Amino acid sequence: MTTTSTKDAPLIYRKDLGKTLEESTWNIPHTNADGLPAIAPSEEQKYLFDNQGWIIIPGVLDADDTAEMREFCYRLKQEPDSIAAIDRSPIGGPLQKLCDHPLILGFMNEFVSHPPHASSECYGFRMESTHLDIRDKGAGGFGPHNGSGMMRLPGDTHLYNCYPGKAHSGLTCIVWELNPVEAGDGGTLFVSGSHKSTFSAPASLQQPDSPLWQTYACPAGSLLIFSEATTHSGTPWTNESRDRVPIFSRYNSICSKWHRWEPHPELLASMPPKRQTLFRPVYCEGNVI
Repeated sequence: MTTTSTKDAPLIYRKDLGKTLEESTWNIPHTNADGLPAIAPSEEQKYLFDNQGWIIIPGVLDADDTAEMREFCYRLKQEPDSIAAIDRSPIGGPLQKLCDHPLILGFMNEFVSHPPHASSECYGFRMESTHLDIRDKGAGGFGPHNGSGMMRLPGDTHLYNCYPGKAHSGLTCIVWELNPVEAGDGGTLFVSGSHKSTFSAPASLQQPDSPLWQTYACPAGSLLIFSEATTHSGTPWTNESRDRVPIFSRYNSICSKWHRWEPHPELLASMPPKRQTLFRPVYCEGNVI
């Protein structure tokens, strides 16, 4: 007998006496501040992220954008005075459009956004920090942290929740890799599945060569996404001929904030209105623009 499978509706409860939040009522944004359509994660990408707690999407940016952004990053590090004060950050100049890149919007709509906090002109999630960390040979260090996201209290924000047909990643890190990363170069390390772990990490994780660690290789312009609930670590950069040029940005729910960071007020005021909603205050009641 042949049966037809259908996608189960996600089971999400509202605050109203155990009623569920029906997908037909969601009014989430489907375009970003530049009018580009959101790119939703594929079924394979959703499954892999939920299973591993991290995912690499190779070659997202084209060569011209990657080169322009990488050059801007080196100016930020080496010649900051050559850049106007309001753009002197990893969301300034050509980097601003990365804040709500179509892939970011699609991913956050799926794993971080809460539909009642969104509208067609307002994101249902926040961008709460960003920093540039150019690393030459020997830069960076090994320091395993996080894990067990399903056991965290809400105020921690390093949490991961999942329900039938839906997962919520809490504090989530986006890394734009603007130079190639090869195996063994010193990319970020992960323990896949540790965002759902119920046991304390074994002592072997204190060794960077433990077989429990996994990492990635990718071309320039790639996108790394991971739940901050996943056990991860930096590691020293080993490539003598090429720096690592990553931009680390964190996203979170409307009701939660971990980092003490705010964008330059003049830069924020100059952004398109929809992009400004990424940086609105942290509270729930009526926080839809």
